[in-house]
Amino acid sequence: MAPLLPRPLLAALLLASTASSSFVTASRDDGGGRFDPTRAVHVSWRPRAFLYKGFLSEAECDHLVALAEEGGLQKSMVVDRLTGKSVMSQVRTSSGTFLPKKQDRVVATIEERIAAWTMLPQENGESIQVLRYESGQKYEPHVDFIRHTAKGYHSRGGHRVATVLMYLSDVKMGGETVFPNSDVLIADLFPSCMHISFFPTYDLEINLFGHRPRRCSLKTTHGQSVHDVVKPVKGDAVLFFSLHPNGTTDPDSLHGSCPVIEGEKWSATKWIHVRSFDSRPRVPATGCGDENDLCPRWAANGECARNPRYMVGTAGNPGFCRKSCNACTSSL
Repeated sequence: MAPLLPRPLLAALLLASTASSSFVTASRDDGGGRFDPTRAVHVSWRPRAFLYKGFLSEAECDHLVALAEEGGLQKSMVVDRLTGKSVMSQVRTSSGTFLPKKQDRVVATIEERIAAWTMLPQENGESIQVLRYESGQKYEPHVDFIRHTAKGYHSRGGHRVATVLMYLSDVKMGGETVFPNSDVLIADLFPSCMHISFFPTYDLEINLFGHRPRRCSLKTTHGQSVHDVVKPVKGDAVLFFSLHPNGTTDPDSLHGSCPVIEGEKWSATKWIHVRSFDSRPRVPATGCGDENDLCPRWAANGECARNPRYMVGTAGNPGFCRKSCNACTSSL
């Protein structure tokens, strides 16, 4: 496991994400602009997930799609759990491209808005990936955190702590985003469906991790399939966390994108890590010292014992607060 974040920062992330708990209906035309916490609604605790109506304006959505088309789309890849490298896989059949963070003012503004919503530094995020799903294309159930078996997974940014999924188009049929392990009924998220309880599910051969789903569907509690409840809405965005507040991985963050049945689906994904993704792999400072000004305060609050991986570290991967934790001896 990658070094855990200090609890004060993790607590701040949780509080920031739960700033609003009331559903706010918003016109997609007045999306965009500055971050407005009143437009974000909590939708699930398992996983921790939040919906922002009108996160992007129509013009911003169209602009991202245009940039992706101009730059050229490539077959989407996945992270190999053993090597940590990007590889081709039938698990993910979309095409996409990455947009540099400062490609233009529109992209830079969206990056700033994402940072404001998540309360995570821009440098912790990967570049926005714009994806196109054509008819029949999908992304099977998966998690975004980097499995500990991947070689070198912690060398650049550590775990993915959060994901922001932005919808850039409507879809005629299909393309729903589902969280198979979620503890929330879809009826709780969409008031128009309150007359009946819906929940997302995948039809599976045996289990989510060992076999591919036969069919991606939404079903009522009576077993009836529903295909028009959770559809991508142009301009909306979903934020969900792949780690628990204590920094451990959350298997309930398992999610997938149903196949597009009719039309095409455009989306933009932002993966955010626990540490800077922009900087080169960290080279621990030599000697005895702290690498964060808050180390003395964290140590005084007992973080050396509660969070030893981050604070003290190991012989091969020294922590960030070794001096304050009395894990080394200063020559001064």
